[in-house]
Amino acid sequence: MPASVPLPAAAADEAAPTPVAVSGPAHLLRITVLMAGSCLPVLGAVLIAPVLPRMQDHFASTPGAKALVPLALTVPALMLALLAPFAGVIVDRLGRKRLLVVATVLYAVFGTAPLWLDSLGAIIASRMLVGVAEAAIMTCCTTLIGDYYSGRRRVKYLALQTMCASASATVFFVLGGAAGAAGWQAPFWVYAVSLVIAPVMAAALPRPVPAAPSGDTAGARGPAARRPFPWRPLAGICALTFFGAVVFYTVPVEMAYLLDDLGVEDSRVIGAATAIASAATVAGAVVFARLKRSPDTVLPAAFALCAAGFGVVFLADGAPLLVAGAVVNCLGTGLLLPALVTSAMGRLEYADRGRGTGLWTAAFFGGEFVCPLVLLAVEPAAGTLAGAVGVLGAASAVVAAGLLLAGRRAAGTDTAYAPDAPGTAHASGTAVAAGTPDASEEADAAPAAGPAGTRPAPEQVA
Repeated sequence: MPASVPLPAAAADEAAPTPVAVSGPAHLLRITVLMAGSCLPVLGAVLIAPVLPRMQDHFASTPGAKALVPLALTVPALMLALLAPFAGVIVDRLGRKRLLVVATVLYAVFGTAPLWLDSLGAIIASRMLVGVAEAAIMTCCTTLIGDYYSGRRRVKYLALQTMCASASATVFFVLGGAAGAAGWQAPFWVYAVSLVIAPVMAAALPRPVPAAPSGDTAGARGPAARRPFPWRPLAGICALTFFGAVVFYTVPVEMAYLLDDLGVEDSRVIGAATAIASAATVAGAVVFARLKRSPDTVLPAAFALCAAGFGVVFLADGAPLLVAGAVVNCLGTGLLLPALVTSAMGRLEYADRGRGTGLWTAAFFGGEFVCPLVLLAVEPAAGTLAGAVGVLGAASAVVAAGLLLAGRRAAGTDTAYAPDAPGTAHASGTAVAAGTPDASEEADAAPAAGPAGTRPAPEQVA
């Protein structure tokens, strides 16, 4: 692959100052709403986990309940993985904001449905519909972050999205357990919170518009707008994301079982260990937000950290060493997730961003769904669950080495990251400018001005 290619006109235009505020109350409200929306799929993934045993008892007389009750927890992620690409197509055709608001309202309708249902089959169906709404919400929120911000700000807020999702998982698990004390149906009331979020989204989120072409690029805009969708570069990052999601979810999904194999059965100890690992994921995301590097140069280090953590987990003969390995691994996953999504964003122009984000989201949640299945398949050959984790660690090390070798072959891997800045773009689609400040950050920080010195378009609220 060539080290660099001329940056497409559309990508260069997008480096221009955005028509939305990047500071002040409106900006803070916009970011808060987008982060809240990004946490809703996490809520769907963990909220009812503490009440699954009580659901199992309630539906004990239902044929197949032993398999169907756990499915109520995991089926939203499966639906999200299957439908996110279609949500991305709808996002590009109908608009991000409109779909986001509608999906957030439907999320409450479908999420609270088990309060009124007493058929396990009907509850599973409602959970599938929750996954449909989650596919739209996650795709829209991530796409809007890419629309509103560029340069270092985009990196910062995509990393913040990871931090919020990781932290909210712990909060929702505790909340679900507390609400579950009132009955297995009680946690489903929490889904109604999206009815509060939806009207705020409608009021606070401006309708994104693509940057208007300047006089120099107006003539090039037509051909660029008709270019084919970037399937080939996006396929690589989506495949890497699928594997990365398996790595990302191994510790959260398997921590309790790994500790149990070491004789730790106290739920408080297991909960504390999981919380410590989640905190490490947040810390990794914070580090990523502060790095001024291309995400493609961060990925080898992230996978290497994950591999090292898995190695420690494999060798652990006691809980303290196991937790230490989990912390090392989660530091790596904290770097990994924002690096993957930022790398994907760097390959997409405005017209493709919804569809591309949908494909990336499908890859990530597809990896989440198959994570326990992969470890279950490897465990018999490895002998133990810890052995299966060790095999996954070896695979992560191979991926890290492959990415490092590929990066060394490409020119410019030592340059500072300046996504969407005019200049040159790596073969991956990430723009860099060696030895220069982040032009996109300066553009974001500057007072908004339209092309050729004109005033920017005002925020549009649909």
